[in-house]
Formats: sequence, C-alpha cells, structure tokens
Amino acid sequence: MPSHSTIAPELIREAAAFLAGKIRQTPLEPSPELSRILGVPVYLKLENLQLTGSFKIRGAWFKLGRLGASAVLTCSAGNHGKGVAHAARALGIRAIVCVPSTIDRAKYNGMLALGAEVRVAPFAGYDETEDWALAQSEAEGLTFVSPFDDYDIIAANGGTLAQEIVEERPEIENFIVPVGGGGMAAGMAGHTPARRIICCQLEESPGLQVSLDAGRAITRLPAIDTIAGGIEGGFGKLPFSIIQSRVHQVALVSESEIHAGTQWMLDQHQYLIEPSSAAPLSACISGKIRPLKGPVAIVISGRNVALTVIKRVLSASW
Repeated sequence: MPSHSTIAPELIREAAAFLAGKIRQTPLEPSPELSRILGVPVYLKLENLQLTGSFKIRGAWFKLGRLGASAVLTCSAGNHGKGVAHAARALGIRAIVCVPSTIDRAKYNGMLALGAEVRVAPFAGYDETEDWALAQSEAEGLTFVSPFDDYDIIAANGGTLAQEIVEERPEIENFIVPVGGGGMAAGMAGHTPARRIICCQLEESPGLQVSLDAGRAITRLPAIDTIAGGIEGGFGKLPFSIIQSRVHQVALVSESEIHAGTQWMLDQHQYLIEPSSAAPLSACISGKIRPLKGPVAIVISGRNVALTVIKRVLSASW
C-alpha cells in the first residue's frame, strides 16, 4: 500500500447515487450554544436520526451492494454491524457479526432483530475481536467486511456525509468528528481536501494521535473500560494513509467529558445520543478545540445506546 492514498471522487459520487432513496438525508441543525462557544457558526449533522441509528449504514449498504456475495462476516462495536445486518436483510445475504464481550445491549439486540448472526468474542476490546473475526472468516471461507479499512466503506461513510453537508452549506470550512478506526474522517478528507478536519477521540485510546506520533498506523491498542466503545482501539491502515497529512487537530477527551457531552446534547438539543458520538461535543464544551475560522459542521454519529448506559450517563455529575 502506498504511504499516501486518496479516495476517487467518482467512487464517492457512485456511493451517493447508490444510497439515494435507501437512506435518509439527515438534518444539518444549527447549534446556538456551540456557535457561542467556538465563536463561529456551528451546525450538527444529525446522523443519530439515520436508519439503523448511525452513519455506518452508508458504508455497509454500499459495500454489500457492490460485493455480490451470498454471505459476509464482519467485526463491529455495534453500529457497523447494524448497518451490515440491515443491508444484508434487504439484499438477501447471510450476515455474521463478531462483537466484543462489552457490546452495548441495544446494539446487540438491534443486530439480532435485523436477522444477523451475532458472535460474541471472549475479548473486551475491538482489536482482539477483529483478529478473532478475521480468523473465523478465513476458516469458513467467508468474505470479511471491514468497518473502516476499505475504499468503498470510506467513500460511502465519510465521503457521502461530506457531500451532503457541503451541498446544503457550501460555506462550511471545518468538520469536527468522532474518530475510531478512521473511516468517516478519511472519507470526509477525501471529499473535501480544502477543509479542515478536527478528530476527537478518547485520551485512554488515542489511536490516531499515536499513529501520527509514530508516522504509521498503529492498528492495535490495549482494550480499555469505556462507555464509548465505538471510538476505542487502533487506527486503520487505509484511513491513516488518506488522512495523516490532513488532520488539523486531534482533540482528546476523558471518560467524564464524554458523560458531560452526552448530557449536554440532551440538555441543549433534546437528543439522546450514544456516548461515542458525544466526543466532538465534549471537546467543544471543555475548551479543547483550537480557534477556528469559518463555519463548522459537527457529525453526531449515532444514537444506539442501552438503557443501562443511559442511566450511568445521566447519573454522572457534570
């Protein structure tokens, strides 16, 4: 793989055309309070209102639609798995989703309800679970669908998101996004190379930051105990090759700040979101975003969260 990769604009356009009519074009909602905090106009891209409850359906459906396979196996912290399950059911494909033992019960139940076979790994973290899943896909001769380390996934997840945002608000100059394996951020960078990308992730699992420090993708990190499982773990090789020279800032947030960001969204916008998607909000309200020029779009990536987690979040002090 070359040290620097790109996403072909025509692949993003193909993904957008394929997804038209299959998914929702989610709202881009102004946030007066965040606009006050950052000193520039701020809009929230509400992918928590997307089908299956997250942006991940974009890449999953586009990938499965192009594959033409009769069965697939994937690994997911939850949202990608729900997207694969939804698309597989629509396409008549068998879907197997391997998940960490710490999987959010709302996501687990959602995948089952959509008809997927869900295999729970004997590991708490995503990275070990992916190794376990890859071994099973090889042993069973099944096509493995990566949640982020794939051109089709990147183009559809981040590329089509960026396209929707800039078509509605061409003046947007900055994207603030939650980061796990990097598929969303890489796709957005590929679509809009002139705009700034601010990536938000956990202090205890800073896959992108340690990759930037090392000058290469650090794909495996020790598992941590977090309510934000969607942004835990290492960074993908392909996303890193696309985004490594495009990151304007990496903002690291703590577990308590994730709680605060989730509560803030409910208080200010009356949306209950999953903790992983609160990372950009956490970074903004805790003062960790460096001064920016021009309007901002923040991606609220998902809403899939179990009642037990909601209770923990709402009971935390802020």
